[in-house]
Amino acid sequence: MCILNVALFSKLGAHEPTTLNKSILLSTLAGLAVTLLSSAAAGQEASSVPVLLSRPAIQGTALAPNFRVAAFRVETSDDDSAAPEAPSDAPAGAEQQGFVKRSIKRIGADQKRLYLAPFEPHNLKWDAIVLVGTGALLAADRHIESNVPHSHYTLYQDTSNIAIAGLASSLAGVYLYGFKTEHRHARETGELELETLINTFLIYAPMQLIFARQRPDEGNGNGDFFKHHALNTSFPGGHAMFTWAMASVLADEYPKPWARVLSYGAAFTVTFSRFMARDHWSSDMFLGMGLGLAIAENTFHARCDPQFESQCKRHQRWWKPMKTDVQ
Repeated sequence: MCILNVALFSKLGAHEPTTLNKSILLSTLAGLAVTLLSSAAAGQEASSVPVLLSRPAIQGTALAPNFRVAAFRVETSDDDSAAPEAPSDAPAGAEQQGFVKRSIKRIGADQKRLYLAPFEPHNLKWDAIVLVGTGALLAADRHIESNVPHSHYTLYQDTSNIAIAGLASSLAGVYLYGFKTEHRHARETGELELETLINTFLIYAPMQLIFARQRPDEGNGNGDFFKHHALNTSFPGGHAMFTWAMASVLADEYPKPWARVLSYGAAFTVTFSRFMARDHWSSDMFLGMGLGLAIAENTFHARCDPQFESQCKRHQRWWKPMKTDVQ
């Protein structure tokens, strides 16, 4: 996936970085979501076929096999042997089919909790840090941007594409490993990552449509707000928002020094390279990082299983844990 993204970018050239970057981001995230959701279909099995019975041959006469119409009735007549067959496959099939339905209900509860979280007393100090930091950078955006070099922006964009595709592919691999080997911790990691990405998108999209900020190389170069209401705008920084959300969940699930260095290192690389490529203002990236971390931490601590060796048992005073129905 990383090679494909770089090849695609080099083929199309650097004349349309904004559209291409957004396409790469959305295609990478969509590829991760499709990879995780499509594996849920592995438990499907084909239905039974009619039974073709043969009639004993009568001496001197060859009779054709008897095709019994009753076989189409799933053998509900005298034989009850078909009844135990349904429960044997039901747990695996029901678990996979119930994943999407359960996730939809969980996403609704997540969105309600996330939109109310900033108003809870224990989050006010984090609100102040994000708001004050974003406001200060908004005031300094043009001054900071005037000191950013205009060279090597293609290299920065390619670096960002490789980092975000590598992080997304790694998370997809963790989930597939958990699904194939029934490793519950790895499977929880994949499911929480997907849930976090959906939660992030449902908050990211309205903000893009509402604020509609111009990028550094758009319009008059002042980063004006409310100019074009679309998903391909500058505020908040989408790459930073999604990568810090993914990195935070991975670091919480596997709180080892090497895992944290790799996950947060990839998120920082994406954030810094997008800023150096002049795709976003500094305030865009700061707010995107803050929102991504907040959404991921909230989702993780509300849904994680404390029996695993993760950060689930820590920092519970900052988040209100919710009872999870994942078995």
